[in-house]
Amino acid sequence: QVQLVESGGGLVQAGGSLRVSCVASGSDFGIADMAWYRQAPGKQRELVAIVTPGGTTNYADSVKGRFTISRDNAKNTVYLQMNSLKPEDTAVYYCSADVSRWRGTPLVYWGRGTQVTVSS
Repeated sequence: QVQLVESGGGLVQAGGSLRVSCVASGSDFGIADMAWYRQAPGKQRELVAIVTPGGTTNYADSVKGRFTISRDNAKNTVYLQMNSLKPEDTAVYYCSADVSRWRGTPLVYWGRGTQVTVSS
């Protein structure tokens, strides 16, 4: 029902900025909780930020004050603006669309991921 495509990853020096984007196709974008996750090699996947259909946002403590998540429902797109990047931010960043609340059963769609590398 939802297909997600991330873009905008790349290589940046510590202290720099990147904006990653996720374009969704399908019928459920408007009612989905949209989130960014990341996973570094050898580490567990972690939630970075989430934005609800109503615009409420939450952030992991590690990125609070540096990252901003937003969504444009007209464009079916969610963004993650990343400022003051640190080497520990290096990971594959995944976009997700969670419609579990509406479906009554766990249902999360995932993108393929985009690599973000922060050099010292």
